[in-house]
Formats: sequence, structure tokens, C-alpha cells
Amino acid sequence: MTNRFQSKHIGMLAAVSGLIGASVYLLMINVTLAHIEAVSGHIPFDMRPFGYGPTEAATLLKALSVEGRNYYLSHQLPLDILYPAMLALTLIATLCLFAERMPNGKLVRFGIVFSVGSALFDYIENLGILAMIWCWPDVLAPLVYATSTATIAKSALTTIAVLLVLLVGVIWMRMPKADLRL
Repeated sequence: MTNRFQSKHIGMLAAVSGLIGASVYLLMINVTLAHIEAVSGHIPFDMRPFGYGPTEAATLLKALSVEGRNYYLSHQLPLDILYPAMLALTLIATLCLFAERMPNGKLVRFGIVFSVGSALFDYIENLGILAMIWCWPDVLAPLVYATSTATIAKSALTTIAVLLVLLVGVIWMRMPKADLRL
């Protein structure tokens, strides 16, 4: 497989996964998460980058009611199963595309690690939310703290991964044309 052929496929993968990820994200922000917030009057777990405690979790779960909790399970969480994978795939494919033309891949490797970590903690967060909803009203504080920690980790790792992709892109764009390996 030639580099040009491989680059084309990696670029296509980045574009397609990015389109799917962006579509799912917009659907979550504008429909499912907006509905959860409208029904409960509280910010959903997914949108609390600095976490939450047992009292906040109980307040949200109680305010959601049975219908709202079912909506979280049947609408938000299925979308949030697809989104982390699409985001990680987009970031990783973009990094790999830049890596083909960069001599030092250390930042690329860090970006890949943070992208995978972001997705992993998003899935852990989703499992925690699922468990909290299933356990309601008997949600244990350790479960809330574990889920909240996953939310914070997901938020931090996602931010770092995106910043690394942007940094690698800026470095790649600033490279002299002679240094580019096609």
C-alpha cells in the first residue's frame, strides 16, 4: 500500500468518523441532553465537567422522574455509546494523518493515548450513570463519586486530546515544505 493511498484512507476515516461524531454530538446537545435538562431543571451528568456529589446526583435523578430516567436510558445513553468511539477515531485518524509527514511522533503518541483514555472514561461514566439510574432511589455514594470521577477524567482527557491534535496540526502546518515526506 502506498503512502498516498494510505493517507487518502486515513483522511477519509477521519472525515467520516468526524461527521458521524459531530452529528451525534449535535443530536445529544440539541435534543437528548436538552430534553433531560428541560424535564429535570438540572444539568445532566454528561455536561458537568467538574463532577457532582451524591446530593446533586439524587436531586437530578429525583427531578427526572420515572419517564425522565427511562429517557436517559433509552435515548441519551445509546447515543453516548457511539459518540466516544467516533470522537476517539476522529482524533486518532487525524493524528495519524499528521504523523505520516512528521519526523517526531511523540506528541502524536500522547494524543492517541489521551484520545483512547477519553473514550474509556466516557464509557465508564456511561456505565456509572446506567448503574445510578438502575439503583434509584438506593444510589450509594461510592457509585456517585466513581461516576463523577469518570466524568471529570473524561472531560480533562478530551480537552487534552483535542489540544494535542490542534498543536500537532499547527506544527505540521509550520513545517517547511522541504521537510514534508510524501
